[in-house]
Amino acid sequence: MTDADLSLAYRPFSLALAEPLETADGAISAREGFLVRLVDEDSDDPAVGYGEATPLAGWTESLEDCERALERAQDAIRTGGPSKALEVVAQQVAARHAISLALADLQATCEATPLYRYLGQGPMVGRVPVNATIGDGSPADTARDARTAVDHGFDTCKLKVGLRSVEEDIERVRRVRETVGPDVELRVDANEAWTYEQAQSALEGFAELDVSILEQPLPAGALEGHADLRAQNTGVSIALDEGLLEHGVDTICDADAADVIVLKPMALGGIDVARKVAAWLAELEVTPLVTTTIDGVVARTGAVHLAAAIPDVPACGLATGNLLAEDLGRDPVLLEKGSAVVPQAKGLGVTDVWTE
Repeated sequence: MTDADLSLAYRPFSLALAEPLETADGAISAREGFLVRLVDEDSDDPAVGYGEATPLAGWTESLEDCERALERAQDAIRTGGPSKALEVVAQQVAARHAISLALADLQATCEATPLYRYLGQGPMVGRVPVNATIGDGSPADTARDARTAVDHGFDTCKLKVGLRSVEEDIERVRRVRETVGPDVELRVDANEAWTYEQAQSALEGFAELDVSILEQPLPAGALEGHADLRAQNTGVSIALDEGLLEHGVDTICDADAADVIVLKPMALGGIDVARKVAAWLAELEVTPLVTTTIDGVVARTGAVHLAAAIPDVPACGLATGNLLAEDLGRDPVLLEKGSAVVPQAKGLGVTDVWTE
């Protein structure tokens, strides 16, 4: 394969959600983006790599900026190869995610190895643990949704909180705990919704209900506040998500502000970047946790491969395909007994997303 043999194409898509996902940042009803195809034409049977750019407000560039970046990459790859294509989209993280994923998929396919082994150079991995994601709802609805998730094999549930009062959210978690019992891991994600006093109150209530992780209780800029919450040693781990983009790993770790850091490949600019950050976190003894940004099957499968390349990864937020009413193609990842079964085909394992 030579740079001159590579051609890049992209096309837009819009995927409706099965129902709007209510979060403290607002409701998400559809995901729009671009499917990318990279072809190595230097053979009778051209190798193909797929990527996906699915921008999300507040996390990535806009849809319009993403499209302009992909157009630049399309020209750059013809004249300067992959490195030039990545260079011209370096500031547009969703576009870079798509290009870097397509390149990795193509290279792993050419090497006839699953993408996670190409990324991590580690042993074969059959499964990675995943959590169920449960949106805002009444206590009864939240408990029902958690029960359904557990009945489908999930042993970790992440609840979206922050749209209601702290007291109502604690009651929702209480109802879930009563419904699913003591052996199911419960996490909550506030998406920056609370003041310090609200977060402190929530933390005390959640500790009594054996919540394992409280994710992003304060605005991203409130690093000292997160460090103070963590210092209370309630037994509830503090996770930062939005805070990673605001501060970076070194600043977060210097402040002792997080036990867990959430890695969203789309927001970080690619699974290659996220893999490096995960390795960095492991050295700093901070837990990396992979989630999607409610993506289509190409990016979602890439995130599964990323998680499989991280040793001892905890349950990750990868079981989000059911949130979509439609998808880009067949999902190669089977969800079974609270785990994602990692595709062992060469590359991503996604094959039927681009139809002429």
